[in-house]
Amino acid sequence: MSAVQELLLLPLALLALQASLCHGACVEVDSDTEAVVNKGFKLGCISCKMRGEVKATAQVNWYFKASNETNFTLIYNYENKNSSVIDPRFEKRLDWNGSKDTVDIQDGSIYILNVSFDDMGTYRCFFDRTLKYLHPQIPDYEYPTRTNKTFILRVVPQLTRGLASILSEVMMYVSIIGLQVWLVIEMIYCYRKIAAAGEEALRESAAEYLAIASESKDNCASVQVAE
Repeated sequence: MSAVQELLLLPLALLALQASLCHGACVEVDSDTEAVVNKGFKLGCISCKMRGEVKATAQVNWYFKASNETNFTLIYNYENKNSSVIDPRFEKRLDWNGSKDTVDIQDGSIYILNVSFDDMGTYRCFFDRTLKYLHPQIPDYEYPTRTNKTFILRVVPQLTRGLASILSEVMMYVSIIGLQVWLVIEMIYCYRKIAAAGEEALRESAAEYLAIASESKDNCASVQVAE
């Protein structure tokens, strides 16, 4: 592989390495809070462990308080890869949308089908997580923790986009285009630098060849004069 090809592949290799390092990371993202009537909606709830190497099990419970209610009601439970819809108002309308094929749950999101205006209100999800440590003196040492997240859901006739959402999307596209332009500029710069170095090497080789040829010619002339 030539030096030019190696330099061109270097940015791609760095991007691939960065992507591999980010793979599998847990990021706590707040749930959206605006649903459209008669559409589906994801109720997001993520709780990351502070130390990923610690084994754990978790169960997730969702609670709901309608706009005209004063107390929260348990509506959904997920534990040991099994789910249960508790509240009849959400029967056959809630589906698990979180961590799959694991009891170490970090994403406890659920999906609500056919949203209605009656679904407007306050939602709260609880993570009851049991951390399992390897303690030198206490075998099977377990430490229970509880975290919760709360958000208020609005239901609208049609989706509206706020200024912040529009600006975020514009900035995302600007960043993508800027990165691509930067990569193109870097490749052109590297190509010109390598091409200039090659031309300089050719000039030096040509100068050395002319010097050798001139020296050989002078030597031949000296031999002829001596004869």
